[in-house]
Amino acid sequence: MLRRLLFFLAAWCIAGSAQENPSQQQPQVKVNVLNVCAPSPEEQQEIAAALSRVPRRPVFSQDFEVDRGRSVLDQTSGPLAGISGAQAGGPAVADFVRIRRDFSGPGPYSNVQYSFSRDDKQMVETLVFRVRDPKDVLQVSIEDSASTVTTASAMLASATPASRIKLERFGKSSVVLARCAGTAGPAPEQSAYQPLFTSASAVLSDYRSLLRAKTMVPEELAKIRRTASPATPAAKKAPATGKSR
Repeated sequence: MLRRLLFFLAAWCIAGSAQENPSQQQPQVKVNVLNVCAPSPEEQQEIAAALSRVPRRPVFSQDFEVDRGRSVLDQTSGPLAGISGAQAGGPAVADFVRIRRDFSGPGPYSNVQYSFSRDDKQMVETLVFRVRDPKDVLQVSIEDSASTVTTASAMLASATPASRIKLERFGKSSVVLARCAGTAGPAPEQSAYQPLFTSASAVLSDYRSLLRAKTMVPEELAKIRRTASPATPAAKKAPATGKSR
């Protein structure tokens, strides 16, 4: 009897010690893994529904915004990780242009934002539609990129197809479909998702024209170069060396 009593007292002390030191308990960690190469049929339906709600002949309000600039890239993360400024020939920078227009009247989306960025490694286009009354989906984004850096006019004229579609959801993990290339083996079979990529590419192509990106982006990038280039000081007049007569 005494041995059983001592056992219960020891168990009670251990339980009390664990309650007094909650920091010693390991917190539960929930990890969501996105299958961007092969989304589920339900996720494919969500992507298709979101793309079908994009207005193909939108009426824009008078509100708009055009933004341009240059930003220093974070070399401690992403594809530039491990490359120092000296190795890369200086800080890695990207020039960008953003265009935003608001939709007029009722509709599922409140505004659209187009952005174009270019650095020494790649050029990226991103088109984002923000939901007017977010209940499940917050925003829809379509992205394409080119690893060969040329002029902005050349890339915009080539109509690069969409390579990534993303749905940001409220209180849930995002839904993503991306073109995947094989790294250690052959590329995954993605022919079943081609209709979604085709629809997203058509939306991106339409809004390049609707937002006048083909003319506005090169113009704004040229302004960035002029702003970043220091003014050349006027040459000093050399003193006369000959004698006047």
